[in-house]
Amino acid sequence: MSLLVVGLNHRTAPTSLLERASVSPTDTPKVLHDLVAAAHVAEAVVLSTCNRTEIYAEVETFHGGVADISDQLSRICGIDLADLAAHLYVHHDARAVGHLFSVVCGLDSMLVGESQILGQVRGAFRAGQDAGVANGGLSALFQAALRVGKRAHSETSIDAAGASIVAVGVQLAASSLGVLGEAPAAPVAAPGAGTSEVGVGRSTLPVPVEVPPLAGARVLLVGAGAVGSLAAQTVRRAGAAEVVIANRTPARAARVAEMHAGRVVGLADLPHEVTMADLVISSTGATGLVVDHDTVAAALPGRGGRPLVFLDLALPHDIDPAVRDLPGVSLIDLEALRVALDGAQVSHDVEAVRGLVAAEVAGFLDRRRAGRVAPTVVALRAHADAVVHGELARLRTRMPDLDDREWDQVEGAVRRVVDKLLHAPTVRVQQLAGAPGGDSYAEALRELFDLPREVPAVVSAPDLDLVERS
Repeated sequence: MSLLVVGLNHRTAPTSLLERASVSPTDTPKVLHDLVAAAHVAEAVVLSTCNRTEIYAEVETFHGGVADISDQLSRICGIDLADLAAHLYVHHDARAVGHLFSVVCGLDSMLVGESQILGQVRGAFRAGQDAGVANGGLSALFQAALRVGKRAHSETSIDAAGASIVAVGVQLAASSLGVLGEAPAAPVAAPGAGTSEVGVGRSTLPVPVEVPPLAGARVLLVGAGAVGSLAAQTVRRAGAAEVVIANRTPARAARVAEMHAGRVVGLADLPHEVTMADLVISSTGATGLVVDHDTVAAALPGRGGRPLVFLDLALPHDIDPAVRDLPGVSLIDLEALRVALDGAQVSHDVEAVRGLVAAEVAGFLDRRRAGRVAPTVVALRAHADAVVHGELARLRTRMPDLDDREWDQVEGAVRRVVDKLLHAPTVRVQQLAGAPGGDSYAEALRELFDLPREVPAVVSAPDLDLVERS
């Protein structure tokens, strides 16, 4: 068995293709079961976010596993594999572990350091466990990854490597809108003796006060999930005068509204609220458009020529891309955010997390290799114990005059001889297991001692789940 990840992300595929590759929570169980029903896939986890769709798997063979997973992604996207292949990446064993650890730490995100991916990975892992297809090797891998992700965010300032995607989107939206409100000037005392004066006599000079980027803006939020709640917090900090929340589930919208002094409306009220809004931020999990071209076009006559900006943070799109052709309307989507974030600088904390990931990958692989060797070592000792037991039984029948004390000495001597003979090879093979090609030493033991290919049921591998559950 080996680890494999096959997927596509914001670096390898356009947003339009990522949308087609997106797997909804309701579709995930079927995709997982289809994967493990394939010939070469034993376990699977599907990670599908705004920026990526990846399938992690324990596979019987590399080439067979790649073929099975790629075929599944082709069916999800509705695209011939020949056309999809150019956008896919494949990572095997050590590279697969390193990729997941980097993903969960936010190193592979559109915006380096964002922390939402940690929860998304946790959710993907739980979906795999609930489906009963991620309870072996993948369980150890994902538990380790979640622990690494928590370390990265608690031991470094990776979160500050860049603002969240929401914050960057709000900044772009504010630039499109301009400052909508007016801030009062702050008077200062007249200049003292020896200072220069402006105009005739002593003057009180107005000093400009920095105006929040969304001062005076009306913001409509469509969607009240984690991203919607973060958007509400961000626009309030940016000075929004009014925050309106529309969501399919009113109770969730009410909670966000209570936290951020917002107002709740129904989805049926969207046409009116679009007319009133300056900025519309949408982040639902809908599979179709939430705001279409005709709704926005109908809202424009009632706006008095005010600019209208849409920030679409959803995948698939919530906002009809055609709205950007309407006069006075701007649309910022994930593709635009990708361009804006390409110039993000790598900070010292990013380098620290990369070092942490490298060390954790090495440790995980050592444990994994040791786990593969351990059943052979246990089987060897079980085989030796069976041989000793049989030989002692025969010896007892040949030497019936030995009393219990004498027999204990004979049995102890035989067992010590066997233990000493096995000690060096078993300890050494466990040490060598951590090196590249370590599995070959276990194979040598099986050949030399004629151990069975199938490890007996009584021989169990050690628990590799040496990481805390999240």
